[in-house]
Amino acid sequence: MTHPDFLWRDPDPKPAYDVVVVGGGGHGLATAYYLARNHGITNVAVLEKGWLAGGNMARNTTIIRSNYLWDESAAIYEHALKLWEGLSDELDYDLQFSQRGVLNLAHNLGDVREGKRRVNANRRSGVDAEWLDADEVKKFCPIVNVSDRARYPVLGGTLQRRGGIAKHDHVAWALARKADAYGVDLIQGCEVTGFEISQGRVLAVETSRGRIAAGKVALAAAGHTSVLAAKAGIRLPLQSHPLQALVSELLEPVLDCVVMSNAVHVYVSQAHKGELVMGAGIDAYNSYGQRGAFHVIEAQMAAALELFPIFSRARVLRTWAGIVDVSPDASPIIGRTPVDGLYVNAGWGTGGFKATPGSGWVYAHTIAEGAPHPLAEPFALDRFTSGALIDEHGAAAVAH
Repeated sequence: MTHPDFLWRDPDPKPAYDVVVVGGGGHGLATAYYLARNHGITNVAVLEKGWLAGGNMARNTTIIRSNYLWDESAAIYEHALKLWEGLSDELDYDLQFSQRGVLNLAHNLGDVREGKRRVNANRRSGVDAEWLDADEVKKFCPIVNVSDRARYPVLGGTLQRRGGIAKHDHVAWALARKADAYGVDLIQGCEVTGFEISQGRVLAVETSRGRIAAGKVALAAAGHTSVLAAKAGIRLPLQSHPLQALVSELLEPVLDCVVMSNAVHVYVSQAHKGELVMGAGIDAYNSYGQRGAFHVIEAQMAAALELFPIFSRARVLRTWAGIVDVSPDASPIIGRTPVDGLYVNAGWGTGGFKATPGSGWVYAHTIAEGAPHPLAEPFALDRFTSGALIDEHGAAAVAH
C-alpha cells in the first residue's frame, strides 16, 4: 500500500483475476477504467513491466483529431473525440484538453484533391471538417509561410476545429486514479513472460512476479504486442518501428493551433508550457529502440523551417522515440484472437493517443461481452483473411 498522498495503490498481484490487462499505458488504463465503470467488472489487474504510462503514452505528441477518411475509422475516432470533450469533468482531473484546431496543409494538386475528398467524407460521416484556401490558412495561422516562392507552396488545407491537444501524463494519472478507486489493481514492475494455455484457452499469465490466473487476458502493449502474442503462439500482422518527436526550448506563445503537413512531413504544436512539440514519420527500419535515426530529425527540422521561418533560431531541447505497431492497412486490430479468452488491441500505429478513451470503451465492451463492440467489429483480426481492409495510409501517413 502506498502513501495516502499518492494517486493510486501499489498492490502485490493476487493469485487470480477476472480480467488481466497487459500494458499499463493509455489504452490499458482506459480499458480497465471502462471495464469497471461501464460493465461493473472490478476484479481486474493491469500489468506493466515498467512504470504506468512510461511507454508510448509518455512518448507521443498528444494530438487529438477524428478526421480519418473511411467511415469505420472516422466513427471510432469521433467516438473518442466526443469522450475527450467530457473527460476532464468525468475523471475530475484537468487534462488540459485544448480544442485549438488541427490544420492539414496541402502543397500540390494531389494534396488538394485528397484533402477535399476527406473533408467531404468527414462531413458525410458527421465529423466537422472545412477546406481553407491559402489566404484562409494564413488568417487561421498567421505564422505559416504561404508565399508562392516557397519550395513547397501552401495551396490550402483541411481544418478540424474540434481537434487539438491534451496533457498526456495527466490523462494517464486521471485514468489510473479512477481505475484504482474502482478496485482495479495497477501492478508495476510486472513483466509478462508467457501464457498458460490448455485446450486452446488461456488460463493464466506467467510473470516476473509469479503466475496469475485469469478468466480473460487483454493485450494492450502497443509496439510490443506482437512479441507478447508470439508467446501465445499467435503471429500478428504487425511491424514495430521507432517514431521520433522532439521539443524546443520554452518560447512565448506563437502557435495556437496544430499544423500538419504530409508533403514536407512534419507536424507542430505548442504545448501549454511553451515548448514547440514536433514529430515526423516513422523510421523505415523495424526496431524496439526508443530513439530514432538522426536523418529523420534533420529532415523534420528542414520541413518545419519551410513552413515556419520564424522558428529558425529556436533550439531543440530534447528528442525521444516511441515504438509504434503498424498493421498492413494502417488501422488497428481490436477483438478476439485464435486463443479463447485472449484479446488483442493493437496496430494503432501513429494514432494511439488520440484514440485512448474510445479504444478503452470499445475494448472493454468487447472483453466484457465476449463479442465485438459495433465500432470495433470492422477492426477484427480476420479482416486480413477476408480482405475487408480499412486502408488509412492516406489519413495516417504522417506520424501524429
